[in-house]
Amino acid sequence: MIKYAVIFLIVSIIAGAVGFTNVSAVARRISLLLFGLFFLGFLLLIGFAMLVDQAMTTP
Repeated sequence: MIKYAVIFLIVSIIAGAVGFTNVSAVARRISLLLFGLFFLGFLLLIGFAMLVDQAMTTP
């Protein structure tokens, strides 16, 4: 998912440089959405790992 976020970010930068502002805005929004989803998934995995660690180390 992070790969697609980076791809859309690059598309947004290139489209903005060329002058396609509408395409750039849409690509930027998609990139931010994908990055946000990736970040939330990452935080959920970290939280789950902490819960599993506590369950495994508690006597």
